[in-house]
Parts: sequence; C-alpha cells; structure tokens
Amino acid sequence: MKIFSWNVNGIRAVMKKELFYPFLEQHQPDILCLQETKAQPDQIEADLDGYHVYLNSADRKGYSGTAIFSKQEPLQIINGFLPGIEERYQLLDDYGDTTTEGRVMTAEYPEFFLVTVYTPNAKDDLSRIPMRQQWDPAFLEHCNQLEQQKPVVFCGDLNVAHTEDDLARPKPNVGKKGFTDEERDGFQAFVDAGFVDTFRMFHEGNGYYTWWSHWGKARERNVGWRIDYVLVSNQLKDRVTTAKIHPEVFGSDHCPVSVTLDI
Repeated sequence: MKIFSWNVNGIRAVMKKELFYPFLEQHQPDILCLQETKAQPDQIEADLDGYHVYLNSADRKGYSGTAIFSKQEPLQIINGFLPGIEERYQLLDDYGDTTTEGRVMTAEYPEFFLVTVYTPNAKDDLSRIPMRQQWDPAFLEHCNQLEQQKPVVFCGDLNVAHTEDDLARPKPNVGKKGFTDEERDGFQAFVDAGFVDTFRMFHEGNGYYTWWSHWGKARERNVGWRIDYVLVSNQLKDRVTTAKIHPEVFGSDHCPVSVTLDI
C-alpha cells in the first residue's frame, strides 16, 4: 500500500498549474493525504475516478484544511480530535481557534488508523509557541488513544525540523520558528511514545528536505527544511518497505513524502 502526504499550499492552485493530475497518474497512491487545501468542498472540481474523497475544510475560507483521497473506502472518517481532547488543552489563541481550521483527519482501515495533520505554524515572532505546547500533546494524545485500538500511521506538515540534519542551515536557525526547543521537544515526544520516523529508517544525514523558501532560489540550491513526515506505530515498523521524499514533484513550496507498507 502506497501512502503519500503533500502540503499543496492550495489544492486549486496546484490544479490550475496542471500539476496535480500528472502527479496522481505517475505515482498512483493508494491513499493521498493533503494539507493546506485552502478550499471548501464546493470549490474543488476534481476528476478523481477511483478515489473516495474526504475533506475537512476550515470554517475560514481559503485557509488551512486537510483532505484524504483513498482508493479503499475507509471504515470511518473522523474530523478533528477525538472527543474530550479539545476540552483538556488550550487550542485557541489570538490568531484563532485551531479546532475550526480543518487541521486533523483520521481514516480507519481494517489494519490501522491513518491520521493526517497540518500543525499550526509558530509564527516568526514565536507568538504561537504557547499554543504549540498545547497542540503537540493534544495531537499525541489523539494518536495514543487510537493506538489503543489498532496501529497508527500519521503524516503531514508538522512545521518543525526535528534534528540538525533536517534543515540545511541549522546553526543560524536555532531558536527560530520551526527549530525551537519547544517544537523539537514536541516532535521528540512522538518518538518517545514509540512512533517511528519512517524516512530515517532508510536515510541518514542531511540534504533531504520537503519545504523550501520562495526566496533566493532556495529550492534550486536545496536550501530547505524537512518538516513533512510519515510516522508509524512501532508495531508497523517491520511492514514499512520504503520511505521517500519526492522533490521532483512541483506545484507547492512543499514536496510530497511517501511510504509503502506491506499491507
């Protein structure tokens, strides 16, 4: 089973560039998870024969949002966090209510849960770090609760580079958004809970990135960040046969990431 994840930075924009369908045709994902779709259901005119399409759009138009396109019909779709989690964490701040922004979707399959997430950005002035310190534990609790029923695959834009190998210029970015101790600790908590960063099962070192700034020909020079991930429950680790980054796929400031599972 091939699972792809891609922050498209606007699904309508990628389709308008005529880059979305060629990507689907070439890679034929069994499941495709999207983040930052920036669209309401009635704004997407997609020819997706062979896929069941599920959208979790933000209340605010043209903002955030996630989607799952799946060849196999899931047993169920859950939009947002599991019941009770939102009440235990402060997920609203001066920027807005993250629980109304379509940031989390879960699809249940016979052998596992699949979760896609678009984690809120900490902002240049780090003003959302307090909320991130609530968001990351809330998301981990969501995945942990699911894992009590069956293994979990979660993927998406986590808006953090975990280690110095996950960005081209770590030293000048220490303490800046995406590379603060708080955000990195939030990611480490997933690892400490037993979730496995699939890409690091097959690839070591730096030079592997999933997001590039629009400035200074950053993508052309591969001055980027690895902030898009696929993690799996430890009990699924041995069923991961490949984990890849696809920088050759254009259309967004992010590129897709993927795993293949022996399922």
